[in-house]
Amino acid sequence: MAFNVYEFRSQMQGDGARPNLFQVEMQFPLFSNPGNASQKLTFFCKTAGLPGSTVNSVPIQYFGREIKVAGNRTFADWTITIINDEDFVIRNAFERWMAALNSHSTNLRNNIARSATSYGVDAVVRQYGKTGNELKSYKFIGMFPTDVSQIDVDWGSNDTIEEFTVTMAYQYWEAAAIGIN
Repeated sequence: MAFNVYEFRSQMQGDGARPNLFQVEMQFPLFSNPGNASQKLTFFCKTAGLPGSTVNSVPIQYFGREIKVAGNRTFADWTITIINDEDFVIRNAFERWMAALNSHSTNLRNNIARSATSYGVDAVVRQYGKTGNELKSYKFIGMFPTDVSQIDVDWGSNDTIEEFTVTMAYQYWEAAAIGIN
């Protein structure tokens, strides 16, 4: 079959999904969020990812041959990049959350974060179309931070705004296909 650009274009729905049309929503645990970090995160989450997953294979040896059967699904950690505001509200919320999970000096968990249901939260990333309609969403279940990156400060960094990344573990995700309206 010869290349035909018109056939290619006829298959493209809505001129393709754009990676810059997304929004992240997450309610911080009450113990880590005395302010409006959840609201600010919706605006200041600069990068995120639509999640992936892996179904591992289980090798079985039989008469000198290896056969593979489907194993368990695993979910890689999720990382977001956040624009830092001068009030540090979002960063402070993540730091308090991690301190409740494991303190800096005593290596103990705070009683308010004693179980996964008290420190794990759900989060949603929504993908939008160019007309503002929601195309798809992913809900992360039981999420908690595992890494808050350093913020680089530099006398030579003019005309920039601080950013930091947060890596979070979660139990699993659920997808919702919204469709084009």
